[in-house]
Formats: sequence, C-alpha cells, structure tokens
Amino acid sequence: MQVVILCGGKGTRLSEYTEEIPKPLVAIGKKPIIHHLMEMYSSYGHTDFILCLGYKGNKIENYFKNNKASKKWNISFAHTGDNSTKAERLIKVRKMIKDKNFLVSYGDDLSDVDVNKVILHHNKHKKIATLTAVPLLSPFGIIEINNKNEAVKFKEKPKLDSWMNGGFYVMNKKIFEFLNPGQELEKEAFEKLAEKKQISAYKHNGFWKSMNTLKDVLELNEMHSKGETPWIK
Repeated sequence: MQVVILCGGKGTRLSEYTEEIPKPLVAIGKKPIIHHLMEMYSSYGHTDFILCLGYKGNKIENYFKNNKASKKWNISFAHTGDNSTKAERLIKVRKMIKDKNFLVSYGDDLSDVDVNKVILHHNKHKKIATLTAVPLLSPFGIIEINNKNEAVKFKEKPKLDSWMNGGFYVMNKKIFEFLNPGQELEKEAFEKLAEKKQISAYKHNGFWKSMNTLKDVLELNEMHSKGETPWIK
C-alpha cells in the first residue's frame, strides 16, 4: 500500500534545528526521524512512499538520493509548496495515488502501532478515513487529594480518560471529496467526515511520540541511546 508522508511544515517550534534543515531530518541517533518512520512502515511490508515536500524539501530529497539504505524503497518526491496546508498537500499528490486505499502519516511521529491492524480495522468498518487514536497524556503531574486536603498520591504526567488524534491514517480516495484548498485536514475535512460518521478510530494504547520541541528531540535520542526503540519491530 502506498504511504503518503506529510513532511513540508516549517517546524517553527524546533528553530534550533529548522533554520538549517526541515524537521523530518532532525536526527534520532544517526538517522533522521523520517528515516525511522519509513523503516517502521517497511517492517510491515509497505515500501512505496510519496513524500509531500515543502520547507527545505530539496534537503529531504537529497538525503534519500544520497543514502544507499533507502534504495530498498520506491520513493516519489512531490514538491507541494512551502506554505500549503496538509489538505492542499494531499490534493497535489492525488494523481500519484494508484489504489482506492492509501496510508498517510506525519513526518515527525513515531509509534509501535501495528499498521496492518489499522488497515484491517479500516477494511472492516468501511469508513472513508481511519485514524490511530492514542491516549491523551497530561502535560503536568497530577495530585490526588483526600477529604482532609492531604496530598496522598502523585502521578507523573498520567494518561487521561480521553483520546487524541495520533495520525497513522488509512484513507479511501473518497477523502478528496472533502478536501478543499485553504482548509485544514484535521479541522474542516475531519469535521465534515465526523458529521457523516465517515471517520473511524483505531485505539492504540502502546508507544506514540511526536517530535515537536527540543525536549522531544532529547527524549527520543535518550531512548535511542539506551536501545529503547519501540517503533522498530
């Protein structure tokens, strides 16, 4: 199945790196995060990639053209504009998508989700789009307080009883009926799909992490240095 990776954003929250390189090239160990992501997909048998490039996209293209390890993959590069929305990036690669269903991912997320189980879920529920839902983590520690106003328990950034959109999508080509220039994928398009009950959620309780800040980069590299790489099968 083809994998469309949205990797054109400017990554302004990681300006320590992104003044020089696009965020998908920020390294975990010796490989950029997008390489780790593509290795994850290929471990499930999906090796046909469409990279939706934007900000400093030529550097991503040059990385793969000069990397022997990536020769095992079929990579198509689509320069979809520096300022395009995610919906617009998908619209611009529409003609490159061969089959009725395809995979979509952000270029800065990693997970140990079983991609093929997400596909099975998508095929079973027959919706236009399936997203991977992950538990929402509290950004702060939580205190349990008893009726005497005593702090009796501390929980460090626990999972909350809510779910968030973790990406790792399966989409049917009918998604293009809901995508419009100037609009966003997660807002207008998904809200319309939700109204029509045409978006399904595959619940994943395992590892998921997005690289958004310097803290995320440091945490992912610390995990990698310890050999803790749950996204590698």
